[in-house]
Amino acid sequence: MASTETTDTTDTTDTTEAEAETAGTESGADGATAGEAARPAGSLAGLEAGLDALEASHVHRTPLLSKLREKALPPVVAIALVLIAWQLAYHFQVKAHYQLPSPVDVARSLRDQWLKGTLLGFVWTSLSRGVLGFLASVAIGTPLGLLVARVKPVRAAIGPILSGLQSLPSVAWVPASIIWFGLSNGTIYAVVLLGAVPSIANGLVAGVDQIPPLYLRAGRVIGATGLHSVRHVLLPAALPGYLAGLKQGWAFSWRSLMAAELIVSSPDLGTGLGQFLEQGREQSDMAWVLAAILLILIVGIGIELLVFAPLERAVLRSRGLLVRS
Repeated sequence: MASTETTDTTDTTDTTEAEAETAGTESGADGATAGEAARPAGSLAGLEAGLDALEASHVHRTPLLSKLREKALPPVVAIALVLIAWQLAYHFQVKAHYQLPSPVDVARSLRDQWLKGTLLGFVWTSLSRGVLGFLASVAIGTPLGLLVARVKPVRAAIGPILSGLQSLPSVAWVPASIIWFGLSNGTIYAVVLLGAVPSIANGLVAGVDQIPPLYLRAGRVIGATGLHSVRHVLLPAALPGYLAGLKQGWAFSWRSLMAAELIVSSPDLGTGLGQFLEQGREQSDMAWVLAAILLILIVGIGIELLVFAPLERAVLRSRGLLVRS
């Protein structure tokens, strides 16, 4: 009897120890599983935090003096070097003084025109013509560029013609425009349009060609067809190329305007910078001529810095290619 009870007790103890080991193994396995589950979760959380840190834009305010030193100092130094070289050429008489006046002589000529009260009128006449002609070129060149980019027969028919017109010097259109429209503003605007429209259209064509096909398919999926596709898919996606075409279109517009104003002269047309330049040539006043060239250059650079440079920065910033400083 005693031996039997002892055996039962031993069996019970062995069973209890086996169950404990089994429970411990299961709890260890559960703990390992929980640990394994916890580690990827923690890793994912860390990865997400790292990605958020990368995507976060840290804006560092640049001091005003540093910004002026970085952006304003280089062009000022370049202008100073040009003026020094110009003054040295005048001093050593690389050309006779009546052929190459000094910077002071050119500044004096500008001051005289300013005191006459005519200088701003010359600038405004040319600037208003240039802006109006450029806006008309945008209104014509944009739908033309979209048509050429999206309709293959039209592209095959007039695509090479647009490229050829873009390479044609604008001054070549002046004699034909005079025959068509006479000595009128129509002649000047015709030359501006023929010079600017091909550049704007070709820029838009290049921008549309660079759109990933996935964008167009995604637009069709969400129902963007026809004019909605143009407004919400094509133009936004082609904006960098389109903007480059607009910049080039303005450059061609301004150059074409100066070429037209140099040749088309009439009291009824008013006096722009081109006529102002031609008047200096007629009087063989080189200081006058250089002053007119300087004004033409200043207006062209001013439009670039005040209009197109901010637009380009805004486009790049909206696409994450430029960080605000």
